Amino acid sequence: MSNYFYKKSLKDLLEVSSEGHQLKRTLTVTNLIALGIGAIIGAGLFVRTAAAAGEHAGSAVTISFLIAAVGCAFAGLCYAEFASIIPAAGSAYTYAYTTMGELVAWIIGWALVLEYALGAATVSIAWSEYLNKLLGDSIPYEWMHSPFESIKNLDGTFTSGIMNLPALVILGLISLLLIRGTHESAIVNAIIVFVKVAIILLFIGLGWQFINPANHVPYFIPEDAPKTLLPDGNWYDYSNFWNHGWGGVITGAGIVFFAFIGFDAVSTAAQEAKNPERDMPIGILGSLLVCTLLYVLFSHVLTGVAPYTDFIKEGKEASVAYAITKYMPGYSWLSFSITVAILAGFSSVILVMLMGQSRVFYAMANDGLLPKVFAEVHPKYRTPYKSNMILFLFVGFFAAFVPGSVAGDLTSIGTLFAFILVCAAVWILRVKEPNLKRNFKTPLVPLVPILGMVVCFAMIVGLPMPTLISAMVWLIIGLIVYFMYSAKQAAIKRNLKNK
Repeated sequence: MSNYFYKKSLKDLLEVSSEGHQLKRTLTVTNLIALGIGAIIGAGLFVRTAAAAGEHAGSAVTISFLIAAVGCAFAGLCYAEFASIIPAAGSAYTYAYTTMGELVAWIIGWALVLEYALGAATVSIAWSEYLNKLLGDSIPYEWMHSPFESIKNLDGTFTSGIMNLPALVILGLISLLLIRGTHESAIVNAIIVFVKVAIILLFIGLGWQFINPANHVPYFIPEDAPKTLLPDGNWYDYSNFWNHGWGGVITGAGIVFFAFIGFDAVSTAAQEAKNPERDMPIGILGSLLVCTLLYVLFSHVLTGVAPYTDFIKEGKEASVAYAITKYMPGYSWLSFSITVAILAGFSSVILVMLMGQSRVFYAMANDGLLPKVFAEVHPKYRTPYKSNMILFLFVGFFAAFVPGSVAGDLTSIGTLFAFILVCAAVWILRVKEPNLKRNFKTPLVPLVPILGMVVCFAMIVGLPMPTLISAMVWLIIGLIVYFMYSAKQAAIKRNLKNK
């Protein structure tokens, strides 16, 4: 008989994580920090910095980044405590199973598909767009877009998309790398991270000498800032409370918050870390700290090189390249390098998202909630290779045949929901197991978990209504799958184990 609120004991979890025939422990603390940076730094740094500065925060976007980092840190501290206690694959799903029961664990595992699988598909679509830009728009339209997209030609005819081939190719290559081995994947990720961080540091170092102090005065956008004429002929008004001063900084924090998402993917690799009790907290919080430092320095230089009003007039995706071209003469090659950094950023994000999703599915299959094929480990490479293959088909289908705009903010809502439950789970475990050995302890419990939940819930409420409705539909589908299949299979597996 199904027990929807069955909680998995810590003893069972620790036994699973120590079984020798399962996933291979190869990741060092350096690998874990690199995985975190790989997941966090995508194109968000280049795109969202300019958007937040131009529309809301001005030069004070640096403060927006610090506020967003604090918001992420609340959840990061809670993840760090759990990762030090439970060195098992599955991240938020596993933590919820221990503290809140099977049904809640299933809901969070289902929500993580939005973060990892849809996130990887959406990023791969963006990757193909930037690759085409790097190649001078030489890839034909029909092989860059889904069948649901079309473009009007000069002669009045229309060209329809067939499939997004570059997106499919990058997903296939990264899936093969993940099947080959976690250690090998971590090495490639470290190389990618080195490239994109080096280019970011180049921009910071070279751009510093082009900072015009006048662009940082006033630091906050003033209430009486003159209206700015937009390319579409409309005027942008800064007098609204959320478009200037501290109101603008807070709105800017909401915009750049999503440039931090991804550090939680580190916790999915806990079962492959060499010394998870010590290294997981360092990997999670270390990657968050490094990215915050880079983000603040990057935004300080960008808003110093160009006035914030330029970022609202120019194309947001090309804002950094625009600033370099207009205000940093002789450094056009750096503009090209930024595109390379964005491509590298996308590649590492896809890698970590696919790795995270396969590890969540691995944990769910081990509990009987998903078919056992997702938990089958390659005899030589010790990776969940069949899970990676199935994910490639699922994510690849989405990337090749569905427009990127469809995913929208669904990736963000899955992430924020996971953050809320992990914050709640830390608080619950502190009450239920106060004497449990914790190699890392979240400070100021329950204040930090409560603040984490409040910040993340506020972010969810701020998402567009169509996104919230889509997420609700996804949840209903998940509940149908759970009650029709997963709950029964998990109960059967538990009964067999207890006999």
